[in-house]
Amino acid sequence: MKLFDFSFKTIGQIFFVIIFLSTSSAKSLDKFNKAKDVSNYFSGILLLNDNQYEDSFKHLKKLSGLENSHVSYSVKYLYSLVNSGNLKEAFNYSKKLEEQKLDSFESNLISGIFYLKSEDTDLAKKYFLKAKIKSEKFILNNYVSNSLYNWSNLSNLNQATRDLEKIDQRFENLKKIQNVFLHCYFDSPSTDNLFTEITSNSKTDFSRYNYFHASYSVSTGGIKNAKKIIESALMLYPRNLLLNQFKNDLYENKNISAFNCKREMQVVAEILYITANALSSQSIYPQSNFFLNLSKYFNEDFISYDALLAENFYKIGDFKKAKKIYYNLGKHGDAFNWFSAKQLSSIFIQEKNKSEAFKLLDKSYKNLLEKKIYETFDYAEFLKNNEKFKESISLYTKILAEVDKDHPLYTEATDGRGVAYERIGEWNSAEKDLLASLEANPDQAYVINYLAYTWIEQGVKINKSLSMLEKANKLRSNDPYITDSLGWALFKLKRYKEAKDYLRLAVRLLPADPIVNDHYGDALWKNGDEIQARYYWSYVLGLEKTEEELKKTLEKKLIKGL
Repeated sequence: MKLFDFSFKTIGQIFFVIIFLSTSSAKSLDKFNKAKDVSNYFSGILLLNDNQYEDSFKHLKKLSGLENSHVSYSVKYLYSLVNSGNLKEAFNYSKKLEEQKLDSFESNLISGIFYLKSEDTDLAKKYFLKAKIKSEKFILNNYVSNSLYNWSNLSNLNQATRDLEKIDQRFENLKKIQNVFLHCYFDSPSTDNLFTEITSNSKTDFSRYNYFHASYSVSTGGIKNAKKIIESALMLYPRNLLLNQFKNDLYENKNISAFNCKREMQVVAEILYITANALSSQSIYPQSNFFLNLSKYFNEDFISYDALLAENFYKIGDFKKAKKIYYNLGKHGDAFNWFSAKQLSSIFIQEKNKSEAFKLLDKSYKNLLEKKIYETFDYAEFLKNNEKFKESISLYTKILAEVDKDHPLYTEATDGRGVAYERIGEWNSAEKDLLASLEANPDQAYVINYLAYTWIEQGVKINKSLSMLEKANKLRSNDPYITDSLGWALFKLKRYKEAKDYLRLAVRLLPADPIVNDHYGDALWKNGDEIQARYYWSYVLGLEKTEEELKKTLEKKLIKGL
């Protein structure tokens, strides 16, 4: 499936290059018609899309002059420059584009950022204004250029808030954030109340801005109030990385001056970070990293930005870069260390290096100065998911001894311990835990599925299981595992035609799963489709994930059927 997707992507890139060459001017073709030039362009774009920025830069650099006939080349080249860390060269290239009247939103943005960093606000305004003009057709770019222009053109609070109001209303929540920063920048007495107002918003997750509120309180001498803000925020967002690390630093009297809303460059860094985060959530990683690197250029001491950069590399499978960032991130305090250790362990598991994953996370957990229940739960989950069931049970039990039934972790810990008990064959304890989890929260689709499917496999409570799975299917429609369980319950109740329909859908949703395909083969057989059934059983035999016990069963089915 992955190869199939890549093939279409590659074909698309080839088609793009062919179109590019066929529509270029004759003069341009004379200069760039050599195979090595086509190869460099094609390789550079493909590597950029695959987030291999340094290699992309090396190829695109060889095509100097191509921007004269192909505008998008210059934009791609700027992405490769910024994302590979060559920001000074990106600025020089942007100035070259300006001289040739080939400037773009990206080139003007980079120029404006460089001048703002050097505190030449007049020139910064000039280039952010040019970026505004170039970005009219693209809503996110328009938001960025308008925001940066406003922050380089600060005169007084009234004028600044009027300018802010002119930004597109679709960015209302982001405007609220900037409004708070503006009041902070101009020492408005309303700042504290505005921070409280935005972080109290129940419709939007502004949890991150509790950090900025607390940081502001520290800067005005309100250490006690800062502690109150952080403690209150962590009651609602106990897993928030930035808040947890800030709390540790606050109580340990460490340097916590990584952000100051009285410095416009640091606010601009946050605006660029928000943009990067929005693009990352849409899996647009080259652009996300572009804005993120510009953000880090303004505020390199704000280590929180590295967490998103590492996450971007993690998501695209560039584990080498992700690991490098996580190792560095882990040096900046307990919360960052634990977060980084979890991410690194996940990478090691994917790299089939379980021993290193266990070693790292075990060491990190033991070295925690305070083992809070959320860290303990994370470690228990890691152990359970990697077949250390008995060890995980003891940690889940420890958590359950500390929390009430209305605590958010109660349902997760009872579910986790129930699964671990089931995997070591202690079904009575497992069933008790799974039922307790559902009693506390009856709408947990995956807990319903786990319990009901286990009953079906045991040949008990099948009618009840079917009813539960119908509910789970409504809660999570088209989930492949729930769909498979529902089909299997119908199969056990000898409702073979209905079972076949659900199991066919499950196979479409999860085509490489051995159990799902085996179930569908059984349903086909019972519906008289014996040749098709044997086809699916044979297919399961060839799957890498098929366990030996299932293979033995399949070999018998292929000979005798059901």
